[in-house]
Amino acid sequence: MLKNMNARNRRDLVWTGRPGDPDDLLDAGVDPAAGELAALVAKGRPVKASVTGAGSGALAAAAVYAWLGAAALEFEGDPDELRQVLDMVASMAGARPPAVGRRALA
Repeated sequence: MLKNMNARNRRDLVWTGRPGDPDDLLDAGVDPAAGELAALVAKGRPVKASVTGAGSGALAAAAVYAWLGAAALEFEGDPDELRQVLDMVASMAGARPPAVGRRALA
């Protein structure tokens, strides 16, 4: 019997930047090593990485993959949480302005 598809058993494709054609993505596999992902990104084609799990460790791995240049991520957790992480990484990389600007003056 087929399970109902929900956020816990479905892997959503989330783009780190502008969405593209999923058929153009190089697949880095499931939880690839950072070096492997960086080598695929260096080839110049968009790369997809799959992240297992749904907790803070999975979000941290997704942040590293986004920082290294992954174009899309397959994620089995909450896509809204992942979107926040990807927006943070883009702000840190200078690709977008921060959502909120604050100065921390003591």
